[in-house]
Amino acid sequence: MPRGFFIPQGYKPILGLHATEQAIMRVKDFFQLNIALELELKRMTAPIFVLKGTGVNDDLNGVERPVAFKIRHLQDQEAEVVHSLAKWKRMALADYDIPTGTGIYTDMNAIRADETLDNLHSLYVDQWDWEKVITEKDRNLDLLKKTVQTIYDVIRRTELYVYHEYPEIKPMLPENITFVHSEDLLKLYPKHTPAEREDAIVREHKAVFITGIGGTLSDGTIHDGRAPDYDDWTLNGDIFVWNPVTECAFELSSMGIRVDKAALTRQLKLSRQEQRLKLKFHQRLMNDELPLSIGGGIGQSRLCMFFLRKAHIGEIQASIWPEDMIAECRRSNIVLL
Repeated sequence: MPRGFFIPQGYKPILGLHATEQAIMRVKDFFQLNIALELELKRMTAPIFVLKGTGVNDDLNGVERPVAFKIRHLQDQEAEVVHSLAKWKRMALADYDIPTGTGIYTDMNAIRADETLDNLHSLYVDQWDWEKVITEKDRNLDLLKKTVQTIYDVIRRTELYVYHEYPEIKPMLPENITFVHSEDLLKLYPKHTPAEREDAIVREHKAVFITGIGGTLSDGTIHDGRAPDYDDWTLNGDIFVWNPVTECAFELSSMGIRVDKAALTRQLKLSRQEQRLKLKFHQRLMNDELPLSIGGGIGQSRLCMFFLRKAHIGEIQASIWPEDMIAECRRSNIVLL
């Protein structure tokens, strides 16, 4: 099970450089049109950076450093390039008066300076960030699963579209996605690491949604880190598919029902970050100024990489890579943009 940077044995890209660039455009156009229709989302313009100290930026696992710069015209106030738009979207739902049952999506472009660079990870992150207004009675596992199945149906539809346009790329996804809780995954594979558990379950079922990300498991660990102030750790998860080129579980989306006041307070306490309650985003949530919502991010380059059967995310997006990686890719038929 490959982890880190590796070269698939005998790799030859199915599409050449020019065909790949055209295919990327087609995949992105088709997918975003269909996901917007199925989830009832309107496209909105989003920021690339936000002011530091407002609590709006996504803290990811809490240790990643945001790229920051000072704004001369604002008396050297500091801004941060976004890690994602998890919190901004929820404020936008309120500020744009988005009706219940509908939502927004946007192109999210982020820089994650602390990312480990390999086949799947880049300094540059591009995804469709989406957020939808829900009611109190919607805050349940049934709605989460229904939304996941809808997104997965659009993923499969896009795979069939790619096959129609490029018959040499055969469909491989199963009709339905399998749901499993991270605690049940621990019981199935108690001696495995979380990444190894993902590989094992996704290799078997080909498409899996793993729920319960961020909460403590029975052995005292967590399956994966998740910031305490956007997803409800009991109502979230990640979509994985089996990637035959990289031979590993391949994450396409992270999503969940967002925290209400009770979940926010509980998760900040568990993570010993109650001081965040003083920040702008958190104050708006605690003062009932933000709607209840469900949302997530769907990787644009990740989707294209999977659909076009590419070995490296650098075949889909332009970024910066170590010189030895560039040289190894050049020798191995991997054309980095």
